[in-house]
Amino acid sequence: PATRDRVLGVIKEIGYRRNRTATALVTSRSTVIGILTDGSPRFGPVGTLMALESLARQNGYASTVVTVDEPYAETVPKALDTLDDVGVDGIIVIAPRLAMAAAVWNADVRVPVEMIAAGASSTPNVFTYSENQELGARMATQHLIDLGHTYIAHLVGSMGWFDGRVRKRGWEAAMRDAGLEPGLCVEGDWSPKFAYETGLRLVAEGRVPQAIFAVSDHTALGLIRAFAENGVRVPEDVSIVGFDDVEGSDYFLPPLTTVRQDFPALAQASIDVLLGAIEGREVDRTPSVPTLVVRESAIPARLRQTSP
Repeated sequence: PATRDRVLGVIKEIGYRRNRTATALVTSRSTVIGILTDGSPRFGPVGTLMALESLARQNGYASTVVTVDEPYAETVPKALDTLDDVGVDGIIVIAPRLAMAAAVWNADVRVPVEMIAAGASSTPNVFTYSENQELGARMATQHLIDLGHTYIAHLVGSMGWFDGRVRKRGWEAAMRDAGLEPGLCVEGDWSPKFAYETGLRLVAEGRVPQAIFAVSDHTALGLIRAFAENGVRVPEDVSIVGFDDVEGSDYFLPPLTTVRQDFPALAQASIDVLLGAIEGREVDRTPSVPTLVVRESAIPARLRQTSP
């Protein structure tokens, strides 16, 4: 320890910085991780990217980020080749969309490739890791069931996204496990605008359900506004649970009950899994677990003041 302290003191005094090129020549490793993302502005992909970059540094790795857009069949192979050419030790792909994942599975890369894609299976060339979002959707739905709601609708994200698919699957499974039929299901694009317009339509048609599991907090926000503008009260008339626990969801009116994703835990586990592949050792790949955050947007069915 005394020697370590002296060395660290000298490093600080002279402003020494490790030369990654020299390290790579000695160890045959670059200590750089490649991160490939589709540049989505949605909360999940952005939160994952930020956490990965931060946790990579904390684990002694620099990161090189490359963003792709459609058509993925053309952009993804080129981006993976770019990361491979700059000598990264491994690549983590944030792949929320099925089309992007398909391009990754079909690519040929020389370094380990890990894909963060909810509910996707590993292949011989690409292994996957994710948070257990299906469990999160079950938790959200089960909370409404435990409150006594029997007719629970779901506003779904795009079925072109892994997240939308597994959250829908979790909602359906929780309903059927409780002996209930899944209620109204409306697919959209994750936006508050889609949810707002859906909420207006439900009010106009007299089809506001007892409770709604919204695929994201932004979806819940659009619903709440549409209902508030038309005298439908949350939670007195309809209970709503979201997903993500975005910053500010505790200041929605009412504060939103939601499912919190732990992006730092997801990022750390993803990096551990990738480093295990790089170093040829087994690592626990059990998906990280989300948390239900109970606030004020859902109440027991017996306290509702209107009929479904």
